[in-house]
Amino acid sequence: MQLSTFSQKLTQLDSGKIGVAGIPFDAYSSYMRGPALAPSLIMDAFRSPSANCYTESLTSLHDHSQLVWLDEAPIAEYADILPQVERILMTDARLLALGGDHSVSYPLVKATAAHHPGLTVLHLDAHTDLYESFAGNPFSHACPFARILEDGLVKRLVQVGIRTLTPDHRELADRYGVEIIEMKDWQGQTDFQLEGPVYMSLDLDVLEPGMAPGLSHHEPGGMTVREVLSIIQQIKVPLVGADIVEYNPLRDRDGITAMIAAKCMKEVLDRMLTEH
Repeated sequence: MQLSTFSQKLTQLDSGKIGVAGIPFDAYSSYMRGPALAPSLIMDAFRSPSANCYTESLTSLHDHSQLVWLDEAPIAEYADILPQVERILMTDARLLALGGDHSVSYPLVKATAAHHPGLTVLHLDAHTDLYESFAGNPFSHACPFARILEDGLVKRLVQVGIRTLTPDHRELADRYGVEIIEMKDWQGQTDFQLEGPVYMSLDLDVLEPGMAPGLSHHEPGGMTVREVLSIIQQIKVPLVGADIVEYNPLRDRDGITAMIAAKCMKEVLDRMLTEH
């Protein structure tokens, strides 16, 4: 992973490759800031000598010929995200984005859907993020999936791990045919009858906060790390893009949540690298 600028590394991308890029944006967080610090710390955890670079299917990510580690995209404001993502995807590569708060998913999905029509989104989260607007901001991290649905960007939205549902969210979900699997109904299933292309949005607060303290929103009653990994590992259709968001280093302890994020990143990359 030699050091160079983001733009220089973009020249390494082409069809068949996967870029890993940080999206360091958290200005649209509703409760506390911190996720903008996450991308570099997730990468530090990935490189930590306390672990190794192998996925659980024994794929080595060290100097993998299909991976390009782009570091952090130059993001000064929210409007910068979409053009930076488009710069990546116009190379015909795919993108795994490290957020950042969940507001980044709207431009990420918007750019991905332009290259992959008929997109299905698998969304793991404690929250539906279906607010029409939150605190006067329609682009808040509480709103990305409302914007995605309004724009007709996806064919199907499957939300798993939800445990903060409101009547308004239910009404909007029913209006757009969103499939919600609440944690109170969770039976450990991993077969969601997905058809490609698929985009995965992993909000780390889908996890039980006692396992992953580095979260802005500690919502009890969540998944285990192994349950999340099992969901990732059972994706058997083309995974054309993904994001991992809402890691807040300011609330983490001993880098526990950073290591969880890095572990999830490895398994998401394993799925993206697998031919289906």
